[in-house]
Amino acid sequence: MTTKTLKDLPVEESLTSGTMLCAGCGGLLLVRIFEKVLGQNAVTVNAAGCMSMLSVFPNTPFKSSWFYVAMASAPAAAQGIRDALDILIKKGRVKKEDDLKVVVITGDGAASDIGLQATSGAMHRRLDFYYLVYDNEGYSNTGFQASSASPFSSATKTTIPSALAPEGNLLDKKDLFEIWTAHKPPYVATISPAYIADMMRKIEKASQFAGPKLFIAHSPCPPGWDVDSDAVIRLSKLAVETGIWPLKEAVNGEVTHSVIQKKRKPVEEYLKLQGRFEHLFEPARQDKVLQTIQNKIDAYWARVEK
Repeated sequence: MTTKTLKDLPVEESLTSGTMLCAGCGGLLLVRIFEKVLGQNAVTVNAAGCMSMLSVFPNTPFKSSWFYVAMASAPAAAQGIRDALDILIKKGRVKKEDDLKVVVITGDGAASDIGLQATSGAMHRRLDFYYLVYDNEGYSNTGFQASSASPFSSATKTTIPSALAPEGNLLDKKDLFEIWTAHKPPYVATISPAYIADMMRKIEKASQFAGPKLFIAHSPCPPGWDVDSDAVIRLSKLAVETGIWPLKEAVNGEVTHSVIQKKRKPVEEYLKLQGRFEHLFEPARQDKVLQTIQNKIDAYWARVEK
């Protein structure tokens, strides 16, 4: 392992400036760092979503190769690319030193819903690839409808708080980390744009393994979360400090936490900064809902501390 601090972050960019994505996009920052650490010797398979706006013909910010596919089929496309590279290397038409890392970039909608079947199949086949989810907790590219990654009590275009459901979304966020670890891949991790050194170390550690290497990234979405573009890093930091976004990894099924707060901040410090949770505080404070959210976080960390 060579990564210790941000000073170890490569200077050379693999993703150039000038994209059509929203200002302050947490997902874009994560993709930029991810591509930086992996280097240009990669081919990126992009499932339809917000990041589809990165490469719009005839322009692309990627210095490496980029391949665009439908939401449901990114891992299947990655399989085809990996198989083709392996065949070409075996036939001597591509040198081993010219091999490419295969990377899938997808949103939480494709990862948790539409593309989960293809991802499960890729893990079952032990596909050697990197899989990065920018988890902005909704279908942002089509107006921010709820996905199965949308947290309990959040407001989206399809979970609008009402008299019948004043708390907003009635369902809990799907635990993608546990779903993935159940497949027993060599490496799974959660990452955050507020903890870049932690992210770099995890990417570097994952590169030691052959097989599926999966990352779930906390990715604040300014328009979907109704926050200012300069609040993304502050929110990401608060998500970890309140315990709502655990930073952890599973190496061959063994789970460890890379960041553990000695004293967690109340979760409402994170919630009250976002317009999608405004209904929990105005016009009347929903103490019961806020306590339910806090209890779920406390229960998770009580299990961890045991």
